Amino acid sequence: MAKIISFGEIMMRLNPPGYQRFLQTSVFEATYAGGEANVAVSLSNFGDDAAFVSKVPDHEIGQNAVNALRRYGVDTSMILRGGPRLGVYYCEKGASQRGSKVLYDRANSSIAIAKRDEFDWDSIFRDADWFHFTGITPALGGDMPAACLDACKAAKERGITVSCDLNYRGKLWSREKAGEVMSTLMPYVDICIANEEDAKDVFGIAAENTDINSGKLDREGYISVARQLTERFSFRAVAITLRGSISASDNNWSGMLYRDGDAYFARNYLIHLVDRVGGGDSFGGGLIHAMRKWPEDQQKQIEFAVAASCLKQATEYDFNLASEKEVLALAGGNASGRVQR
Repeated sequence: MAKIISFGEIMMRLNPPGYQRFLQTSVFEATYAGGEANVAVSLSNFGDDAAFVSKVPDHEIGQNAVNALRRYGVDTSMILRGGPRLGVYYCEKGASQRGSKVLYDRANSSIAIAKRDEFDWDSIFRDADWFHFTGITPALGGDMPAACLDACKAAKERGITVSCDLNYRGKLWSREKAGEVMSTLMPYVDICIANEEDAKDVFGIAAENTDINSGKLDREGYISVARQLTERFSFRAVAITLRGSISASDNNWSGMLYRDGDAYFARNYLIHLVDRVGGGDSFGGGLIHAMRKWPEDQQKQIEFAVAASCLKQATEYDFNLASEKEVLALAGGNASGRVQR
């Protein structure tokens, strides 16, 4: 089957052990992560041919990041080497009423200061049928908005499906800048992925009768959001994750897929969170896999995406390590969590 290409930044994740806070720890656990890298790992674990495109420094830490992807079968042959540093993010896991915290140290990373002409999209897209990126990559600034635009145009010229997770990050750019840049990219996007806040932050489109802090979600409000996004940018489909935050430890989790005027909702899962970071990326990976494997079954697509993300949020660190078999079992109703013997 043809290759799936994802483009973005891979970073080192540093977090205190368990639920320790930044102020109390003397030890940090190191793993690797990044929105598009997380998607590539998910897809590879489902058996897809997934490749990750980025740039990392040409030293041992950069190689360690590459090795983290290779471990799960991701094609890393198109990752460029060079530049000064690998980006870092610090993650403090929340619990109960204390929310999680993320701090970035990614300025002037190798990918953030890469030049658009370093990426040979003719070569990168050879044998590819899907391209995925997120709003995080253009938010890095420099040439990255232009590089994303180059990639989107090259993909569309070749008939490659383009998916984008809006993934607004207020610590990287303003709402105004995000709206301006993402509006130039969306005309090339086929599948738009968002969470309960992204559409509002980036495009000013809010779900009515919804309070994300209270966990009260209104289905009709999200159908309206998806419809407005589709009307503005002519997306083939819009997928929205629905998170009802009870506390930092317990969330309701579902999702909606909107296509051709119809909305498909997945079942709801009450998740006792192990690590929610990367939850949206695992949703995106699950959705891409399901859309390619079951192209005519929208209900199965959204059920698979939500179940995949549910399993990720019960797994430490950013990568989703669930197999297709495990996701299908959960999506089919096997949610007991019983020991498998």
